[in-house]
Amino acid sequence: MPDFVIKRLSPALLEDYFDFFDNRAFADGSPFYPCYCNAFNMSRERIQREFFAHAEELGGGDSGWKNALRESAVRMVQKGEVQGYLVFDNNLAVGWCNTNDRLNYFRVGEFDLSNVPPDEACGYCTKKGEIKSIVCFEISPDYRGKGIATLLLQKICEDAKLDGYKYVEAYPAKNEAMQGLAFTGPKRLYDKAGFSLTEEKDNMLVMRKAL
Repeated sequence: MPDFVIKRLSPALLEDYFDFFDNRAFADGSPFYPCYCNAFNMSRERIQREFFAHAEELGGGDSGWKNALRESAVRMVQKGEVQGYLVFDNNLAVGWCNTNDRLNYFRVGEFDLSNVPPDEACGYCTKKGEIKSIVCFEISPDYRGKGIATLLLQKICEDAKLDGYKYVEAYPAKNEAMQGLAFTGPKRLYDKAGFSLTEEKDNMLVMRKAL
């Protein structure tokens, strides 16, 4: 097995972030392409402005859409709005996990950008620093099945504890037939890491681990 290195996302890793998403994340023809994993941190109004409206300003079509998403993600990574971890094999980014304070997300679980759900308040999380949420895993197709998601999950829990968080939460799909395709990670990943089911909502399971 390669000796993987996990690095917390920072502006200094911006080129690696986009190299991963542009060249390896969706190399299997995933329906999620193009995606730069920033919509979780955006209000529905902001998504409309920075994605849909700006895509038309950039000429529309697939090119306008991709460029609008990319420009927004550049700004958000530089400002630290998008947070998470990149996994490297030597100097090549091959995996990603989006994880952040629960109150920095407007929505969690699976959703479709063509039908963005309303902004969601987290009624059970009252202040920042309580819950670290995990909303997305993306692993290069050539590196799947090598334990990268497990390594990421372990690192996230370790760092969240050091940062003073009480819990880590994740949001896999309830429908097991979808779990293999879901970017939220399969339920079995969290079961093995000691997470417990705390809530069921539509097709989403809320899995939580006390630190």
